[in-house]
Amino acid sequence: MESSEEDDEYPYIESIIPQSKIDSVHQSLTEKGIRKLCCELLDLKDAVENMCGDMRTKYLAFLRISEEAVEMEHELVELRKHISSQGILVQDLMAGVCREMDDWNRSAGDADDAQVKDDPLPDEVTDPKSEFLEKIDLLLAEHKVDEALEAMDAEERNCTDLKGSVEMSSYKSAFLERKAVLEDQLLKIAKQPSVSVAELKHALTGLIRLGKGPSAHQLLLKFYATRLRRRIEAFLPSCSSCPHTFPATLSKLVFSNISVAAKESTAMFGDDDNPAYSNKVVQWAEREVEYLVRLVKENASPSETASALRAASVCLQDCLNYCKVLEPQGLFLSKLFLVLFRPYVEEVLELNFRRAQRVIFDMTETDEGLESSSDFVAVLSEFAIASDTTMTDCSIRFMQIVQDILDQLTHLVVLHFGESVLTRILQLYDKYIDFLIKALPGHSDEDGLPALQDNNVLARAETDSEQLALLGAAFTILDELLPKSLVKVWELQIENGGGEGESSAALNSSAAPELKEWKRHMVQAFDKLRNYFCLQFVLSFIYSREGLTRLDALIYLTEIPDDSNLPSLPFQALLSKLQQLAVIAGDVLLGKEKLQKILLARLTETVVIWLSNEQEFWSAFEDESNPLQPSGLRQLILDMNFTVEIARFAGYPFKVVQNHASVVINRAINIFSERGINPQSSLPKTEWFTEAAKSAINRLLTGSEDASEPEEYECEEDDNHIVLPEIDEEEDSDSVETSSLSTMDSFESFASASMADLESPSFTDSES
Repeated sequence: MESSEEDDEYPYIESIIPQSKIDSVHQSLTEKGIRKLCCELLDLKDAVENMCGDMRTKYLAFLRISEEAVEMEHELVELRKHISSQGILVQDLMAGVCREMDDWNRSAGDADDAQVKDDPLPDEVTDPKSEFLEKIDLLLAEHKVDEALEAMDAEERNCTDLKGSVEMSSYKSAFLERKAVLEDQLLKIAKQPSVSVAELKHALTGLIRLGKGPSAHQLLLKFYATRLRRRIEAFLPSCSSCPHTFPATLSKLVFSNISVAAKESTAMFGDDDNPAYSNKVVQWAEREVEYLVRLVKENASPSETASALRAASVCLQDCLNYCKVLEPQGLFLSKLFLVLFRPYVEEVLELNFRRAQRVIFDMTETDEGLESSSDFVAVLSEFAIASDTTMTDCSIRFMQIVQDILDQLTHLVVLHFGESVLTRILQLYDKYIDFLIKALPGHSDEDGLPALQDNNVLARAETDSEQLALLGAAFTILDELLPKSLVKVWELQIENGGGEGESSAALNSSAAPELKEWKRHMVQAFDKLRNYFCLQFVLSFIYSREGLTRLDALIYLTEIPDDSNLPSLPFQALLSKLQQLAVIAGDVLLGKEKLQKILLARLTETVVIWLSNEQEFWSAFEDESNPLQPSGLRQLILDMNFTVEIARFAGYPFKVVQNHASVVINRAINIFSERGINPQSSLPKTEWFTEAAKSAINRLLTGSEDASEPEEYECEEDDNHIVLPEIDEEEDSDSVETSSLSTMDSFESFASASMADLESPSFTDSES
């Protein structure tokens, strides 16, 4: 029993299948599946290829059918036109037959009524008017407008029923109807978009012969306007590739189209005989000019770019030239064009000069379009040796951007906008001067100069060489570089400057009167920088770091005079300081002798002007508690003569210094006279002060201690001493004469004196 239960629980297995057989069976099944799958894929590939081929064939068939459909559509349109014309012909024939039948019935009378009913269309029509109308109908149906026009002209000349004074008859009414049909056909020909010039002129001539001149003239102008629009639309996509010159092409298209239209109008309509036509041509041309201006504005580069300025200049130059060419045809469009285009040119100029301000004064701003190999780059780079490079970069940028703007201008732009350009250059130079003043020591925010951003401030020019380099760069721009650039634009002469054998640009006032006034204002702008430098230099010389004045009235009130006949210590130091500055200026401002003399002369003037305006100095003399001594007055007059002789000896313009010194001396003499001191009895002669001042200069320069007579230097008799003339405060420093000492030899001798022989005397307290 136990064995049977075990047999039921574990059934008998007859045989065991080997693993190798199992593997072979599965492998054979897999291979069969793969083969079957490959066959299916190949079948699918063939089906796809067949489908693609069918699609390509069907697509080609579709394209062919589409073309055939388009052709059929055209044929249907033509057939419709033909049917319409045939319908018009049938209607015209029916109308003609009906009219003929009515006329025949009226003329035949009651006796012929039966015959007319039996034979309504006789074999022969003997009425010539009916024959003519039938002929015209046939010609109009066949669109033979020339033949119809000739026939109608001949009939109108020969038939009395068509004269203007004859009452309206049925024949005249029918004739006018056909004339209107002919007019419509001519209008359709003229209005076709693809009509040629010859076809248009032919159709317009027909309209003129029909008495429709105004309509024909309007169609002529409309044709040329439409043709211009098509040409411009084809050209506009290429404007971006030629931003500088596209206005030239546009203006040529517009004005040549106006010229051709005006000539055709005159030839066809005789504008001289009919002012109405010529007025319409002028009005049409004005609209075309407005269209041109609008196109230039819309397709130009941004207004602040040099490309926009060049485009505006080219447009104005070419358009005004074309306007001049059109004037013999009776078209005066120059004034209209200037009125329309002036605001745009002013806008472009304004935005370009604003860009110039950013490029010059913003150190982070860059403009890759500026030329770096210009001649003035080398000239202004010479000042970089003595100053910070950022200071020189500012000056170079100024000339680069101004030159870039001037290069974009054309001759007629200068003619009409030259004053505006000069004004903007002056404003830019004035801001440039204010920019440089901020780099000089002693500047504060209370000086009234425009505020600048942090990245617009130059490094301080602390040393004399750096300050002179700033002045040299600004003066070179004013006196040399800007005139040369303007000469090229204003087409002025280049004259030989003499002197150093260099060429300087002569701004010929007769060729450009505005340049003379502009140069005067430019010099005034530079004078701000020069005067600020001189004032700060003199103040640093007069005042100590503690704020105490070295040039004090106590020098003339308390000090005991000696027999050396030398100027007071501050004026001896002035000679030393001027000599030191002359040496530095000779190195920094090499070749700029004119500027050197202007600066050193102004420094001398500033000392005397400061003294004459310093109320605290004069209050000490006017205070009755301070005793006055004749020796103090003598010393003051000697110091003034000494200052004048410094300018005379160094070759500076000395007349202004002499005048201011005379004012100081007069004031001092008046104060001493009011306090009971007689100058005539206590002072030596005027010539003594002059000789003493000359002797002092000679002794200080040579280091000699003896009071021997100085080497005489020639001067005019009237200039040997300070006289007390009437002061002309408006006297122009450019007109001031210099003595014969104003030579390079005397100036160099002053600047090159041994510094060991002329040490700066130390200032001591008056009580010591």
